[in-house]
Formats: sequence, structure tokens, C-alpha cells
Amino acid sequence: MIDLKGKRIVVTGGSGFLGRVIVRKLRAKGAEVFVPRSFKWDFTVRENAETYFRAMLPDMVIHSAAFYGGLGINLERPAEIYYNNMTMGTNVIDAAHSAKVKKFVGIGTGCSYPDGIERPMAETDFWNGPLHDSVIHYGGVKKMLHVQCEAYRRQYGLNGIHLILTNLYGEWDSFNQERSHVVPALIRKFVEAKRENQPEVIIWGTGKPVREFLYVDDAAEGIVKATEEYDQLEPLNIATGTGTTIKELVEGIRSIVGYYGEIVWDSEKPDGQHMKIFDISKMKRVLKWEPETNLMDGLRKTINWFEKNYEEAIQRW
Repeated sequence: MIDLKGKRIVVTGGSGFLGRVIVRKLRAKGAEVFVPRSFKWDFTVRENAETYFRAMLPDMVIHSAAFYGGLGINLERPAEIYYNNMTMGTNVIDAAHSAKVKKFVGIGTGCSYPDGIERPMAETDFWNGPLHDSVIHYGGVKKMLHVQCEAYRRQYGLNGIHLILTNLYGEWDSFNQERSHVVPALIRKFVEAKRENQPEVIIWGTGKPVREFLYVDDAAEGIVKATEEYDQLEPLNIATGTGTTIKELVEGIRSIVGYYGEIVWDSEKPDGQHMKIFDISKMKRVLKWEPETNLMDGLRKTINWFEKNYEEAIQRW
């Protein structure tokens, strides 16, 4: 186990939804944390990444920055998703190696798993087939960044690990209609429908797909634990292992918000991958940990935050 006290750690995306919680938890452990801001340090530019890492000389890097969104943005802006994430990730890993960091923690995504696995996805499934069409540009990039970590480990000895996160939700998520994932998108729909006395809420798809949802505080805790304790080349799932249909999620959010209008399912819109649940047996074994927050409690916290911070939340990217 690595003692994080006094360690110099760079967290890319450290002012964002997930990154800000990672930063808080690292500082609570006594780490010295550095957060590069993209308006000053655009890591899609190689020289920026090299200059920053050589100046900071971190012991560790946690790469949580990403250009991402829900199903809509994946379908509408695939080239930007591919280019921004690939160039940024490639530059960050190479700069981390040049600065001789002792550990690199890459944050991956369940989109990197093959399509069509009708059971909890284990780390050994990572290379067992093609990705779903709707997320290949984001999931494929994250997959290749894992390959880059493997290559740098073999040639340079870089201790790089790859963590695969399930769907996140929580306070400070993106509630922007273009960028939001399923949970914040649904929360905004129902809160606004209640505020405006709308008679119905239209939801994409059929409600049948099965997903799992991880509260952001738990995700950050798992990432920090893996930073301390995990050093294997094979990816590691950070997830709940509990599946929820989109219909169940919708009904849960509607109940908490207190919206009593009609729900209309637009089955002409795509559902995406049918099932995406994670096998967390390895995570529990190697980290001796699992998430504490159940879905309904996490949704209540998130909805409460969104309602209290509505004007600010809808303006955030």
C-alpha cells in the first residue's frame, strides 16, 4: 500500500465533476495536489503537457479529464470526442513518463467493454469483441490509452493502471442538455416539468436497457483506494455490480422529484447497448472495498443539490 501523505499528485480534470471529489479525498490524506486548468494548460497541445509536468514534478498523476457526454453528443460529435480525448490522453501519459512519475492512474469507461455481453462484465472480457456503435469513439479511445499504458510499462517501466468506471452521477454533474448523461438529463427533465406544470415528460427509448449507477463520492473513494493499492496491468472495474433498468431509474427520479404527469416513451429513439453491468468481485478482493451509497439515497442527494443550485447547474458545461 502506498502512503499518499506528502505525495505530489496531479489530477487532470481536478475542478470537474469527478475530479473535484478526488482532489478533496487526496488532500484529506495529506497529499499535495495540483490541478491544471484547461484554459491555461490545454493538454491537447503536447508542449503544454510536457511543460506542466516538468514544472510540477509529480509523484503520481490521476487522469480524470475527458471530453464526454451522453448518447446524443456521442452520435452528433464523434470526431471531437475522438480527437480531444486521444490527443489529450496520449500527451498526458507521455508527459508523465518524461517527468518520471512513479504511478499513473488512467480513468476509463464501461463504453470500452464489448457490446452484447448479457451478464456482469469482468475485466477478462475487455478484449472479447467489438464496441457498441453509439460509443465506439469514446470507448475506443479509452481502450487505446490503456494500450499506451501497457506499452510504456513494457518499454519504460511506467507503473500505469487503468480503472473502468460505470455510469456516474451526483452533485456538480453536467446538467447541460447537450453534455449530460442519463441521470442528470432525467433529473433536469423532471424538475423542470414539475416547475412548469408540464402534462408529460418524453423519454428516449423503451426503458428496457439495464445499467448501473455509481455515486460520484463512492467513485472517487474507489479511485483513491486503487491509487494506494492496485498495481496490476489488467484493468480494474470500479462499480456497484447492481443493475437497474432505465424504466426503474425514471420511476425513482419521478418519485423523488414529486412529478405526477404522464411519462411518454419515444421508442423511435435509440436505446444504446441493452445491458451494461459490471463484475466487481476483483474490486472487492483487491481493494477490500465496495460502494456505500445506494441508488435512491444518491439520487436524493443529487436532486436536492440540483434544485438548490438550479440556475448555476444548468449553466455549467
